[in-house]
Amino acid sequence: MLHRRVAGACAAAVAAGALTLTALLPGTATADPAASAPRKADARQASSALSSLPPGLLKAMQRDLGLTAGQAKDRLVNESRAGAAAGELRLALGGDFAGAWVAGDDAATLTVATTDASDARRISAKGARAKVVEHTLAELEAAKAGLDRAAEKGSTTAAPVWYVDVRTNSVVVHASDTAKARAFAEAAGADSDLVRVVKSAEKPRPLYDLRGGDAYYMGGGGRCSVGFPVTRGSQQGFATAGHCGRTGTSVSGYNQVALGTFQGSSFPGNDYAWVAANSNWTATPYVKTSSGSVQVAGSTQAAVGASICRSGSTTGWHCGTIQQHNTSVTYPEGTITGVTRTSVCAEPGDSGGSYISGNQAQGVTSGGSGNCRTGGTTYHQPVNEILSVYGLTLKTTGGGPGPEPTDPPTDPPGEEPGGTWKAGTVYAAGDRVTYGGATYRCLQAHQAQPGWEPPNTPALWQRM
Repeated sequence: MLHRRVAGACAAAVAAGALTLTALLPGTATADPAASAPRKADARQASSALSSLPPGLLKAMQRDLGLTAGQAKDRLVNESRAGAAAGELRLALGGDFAGAWVAGDDAATLTVATTDASDARRISAKGARAKVVEHTLAELEAAKAGLDRAAEKGSTTAAPVWYVDVRTNSVVVHASDTAKARAFAEAAGADSDLVRVVKSAEKPRPLYDLRGGDAYYMGGGGRCSVGFPVTRGSQQGFATAGHCGRTGTSVSGYNQVALGTFQGSSFPGNDYAWVAANSNWTATPYVKTSSGSVQVAGSTQAAVGASICRSGSTTGWHCGTIQQHNTSVTYPEGTITGVTRTSVCAEPGDSGGSYISGNQAQGVTSGGSGNCRTGGTTYHQPVNEILSVYGLTLKTTGGGPGPEPTDPPTDPPGEEPGGTWKAGTVYAAGDRVTYGGATYRCLQAHQAQPGWEPPNTPALWQRM
């Protein structure tokens, strides 16, 4: 594959030579034994490149690749230099080029494959090792293209994955049925010397994101909107309006692909529900807007008069202000209590969608009057009540709602079992309080309210 050069400061930093690699040909000796030991990248030369990394990237590399912080930094610098060198060698070797790859925890070894042994000196001059192989990259890619064309004419579920593997100089086909995989390759006209079939139980599937404001469709007809993606243990799903579906109602996503099933629903009286998603869907901490997405950092309730915006699948993104909390409203189906009244407009199909103030989740669309052409009034079911009732955890970015007190306020003597927990206090994820003689850790940012004491709200507090 063609490696892209790293632009700007990163390319300048890695060009100084983070790798020392040698030519390695079958039956040949290394010209410079001392050069075979990879050198660590110069941290000073790499600093400009590493300073522009996305937040959390190095930590993720350490966690998922089993690296130290130094190895992760060296790896990034070495990979950048290797990509540039491989790109230059691909152009220089022309039709002989057969691919390139890096190895080692810090990617300090670059190998470049060629079909011509005389290319070894040129490869070595770029600080890479040479490997002589039988097939060029062009030949391998042509064989894979034949498989791609054959896949358009019939099912390949028994052989769902194929790719060019430059390390083995072959086209690899993963298959649950090796006989069908070989028949697939034969129908594609691929050279048997090029194709390697590997037994595999892999069953790839598409992965979709759950995002506040996106549409979903009920199995019996109708459309509503995702409120806020949530989790319940390892189960992922979303909160929405109860009038959209009853427990057991199946739903499909914005793309009409099966999504999941209503696990709980309350309407009238309340107007909330939650849907458990199947394994194709992943909860994300985002709400759809007219120009992208807004991050959800917590669920601290905003004050009366605060600005608030709503996302829905019919009218999109609209804003207004909070008029009143704890409102009761009567629909033809019955009375709903405890909802928040706002000046945001909405229309049918927006039901269940997200209300957010700043980066704090507020609630899911229940109902209202008017429309988004002439204006209107809407009501939303507060999200914290939904989380508490069903034991759900709001999917958030991990950010808090703003500056927090260093320590929670302490109850005056004689007010046990409150301990240090206090209604009205804004808690951030990770905060610790005492209640009834026990210690609890906050699981998600919220503003405490009467009835949400730690023992009563396992979605918000974990007993230590």
